[in-house]
Amino acid sequence: MKINDAVSGVILLLLSLAVLFSISAYPKIPGQNVGPAAFPAMVALLLAACAIGLIWRGVRAKGQWLVPGPWLKSGPHVRNFLLTNLCLVFYILVSDKLGFIPSAALVLAVMFWTLRVRPAFILPLSVGVTLLIHLIFYKGLRVPLPWGVLLPWQW
Repeated sequence: MKINDAVSGVILLLLSLAVLFSISAYPKIPGQNVGPAAFPAMVALLLAACAIGLIWRGVRAKGQWLVPGPWLKSGPHVRNFLLTNLCLVFYILVSDKLGFIPSAALVLAVMFWTLRVRPAFILPLSVGVTLLIHLIFYKGLRVPLPWGVLLPWQW
């Protein structure tokens, strides 16, 4: 699917404005010129500049706003697209109660099964990849991932 650059630019511009609006509530640090909003503001302003460039380029192109791609006529491609989005929604809805490890392992197992990974590899791969991702984020990057039902076995 081909989307006109102006459409993408408007979406990115709205995103940058939302970031700028949200960081306006960040507290100032007394005695410092640079506060917690400095880096997000810089990134948001750069994103806004790029978005304006995309909008300018898209309006000048005068092409179609949306051109459907050939993958939209392919059943497996549409199925995979919808399944990926459903898995993301599932994770968002249940990860706090179920926890990261069971949710991510289930999502990966469903996606591996849909993509026709050999059945003998689905369970070890989904559990192994989930544990690796958990290790990287929870231990290495110190990102607090939800434990959910595994809270009694937290490590």
